[in-house]
Amino acid sequence: MTYQSIEVFLAVVRAGSLSGAAQALYVTQPAVSRQIRALEEELGCPLLVRGRGVRQVELTDQGQDFVQVAEKWRQVWQETREVASRDRDRTLNAASVGSVSTYLLSPVFRAFLEEEPGRALTFHSCHSVDAYEYMAQGLADIAFISDSMYHPQVETVPAFREPMVLVTAPDSPLPRQVHPSRLDPARELRLPWNPEYDLWHSFWFSSGAQPRAVLDQMSLLEDFFSWEGSWADSWAIAPAMVARALQEKRGLAVRRLEEGPPDEIIYYLLGRRRKPALTRAFLGCLHRELERQPEIESYLSV
Repeated sequence: MTYQSIEVFLAVVRAGSLSGAAQALYVTQPAVSRQIRALEEELGCPLLVRGRGVRQVELTDQGQDFVQVAEKWRQVWQETREVASRDRDRTLNAASVGSVSTYLLSPVFRAFLEEEPGRALTFHSCHSVDAYEYMAQGLADIAFISDSMYHPQVETVPAFREPMVLVTAPDSPLPRQVHPSRLDPARELRLPWNPEYDLWHSFWFSSGAQPRAVLDQMSLLEDFFSWEGSWADSWAIAPAMVARALQEKRGLAVRRLEEGPPDEIIYYLLGRRRKPALTRAFLGCLHRELERQPEIESYLSV
């Protein structure tokens, strides 16, 4: 099976006839027929219904099933060619936890790609533990995580820190500065930020307390706060960067916490396979973006 035979078959399907496919491909009709017959012999089944005086193509049942397979085959072939021609030294493979990618990295990605023509980027969203494996296996060049761990093949470097704050509906009766003892855990929209946050949460709220919802997607937090009625009294604790975005996008209120959880620290990971020039350039773009966020303390010195 060749790329040419797949292209000829799909051209016949699109044109509806052998002659139409020949015209579209700038070849003769016998050449199209030979390609189709060779493909049928390789597959071991007829793809076209043949008969005297038949001008329009009619696909057999196998031919109809093969259309989707042929489309996938062509796509895979094109992706394979792209991989072969891609300059790996110009492509940065990045990964990140959802809160950082959703609320911080988009302008960083844009600046990185616009700064110098020819750069490329791939990105994967992942949890912290998965990011370490990505780095160890060489699947990512840099990754951003909120839960630092030890891995013998991965370097963990602090990137920035930010306070954790309270997010509520704009008409919540809670004061601007709230003590945890005033929060009803049954109204909480909880996200698993990091182990330090979990320890703080266990101290102030009973282990048997049932939150209103436990979420693992930042987009879900936005959706829950947009629900009306009884959901208007919900609350969540989030990093200041996330809270500010929710305030701007959803009109939510941001309140300070007395005796709140420790600041969240975001780390970046580096593995054995490194691209120093691209990594420095990316961290430079990140540093400039962090300087625009007054609530964030950057550890980057680039």
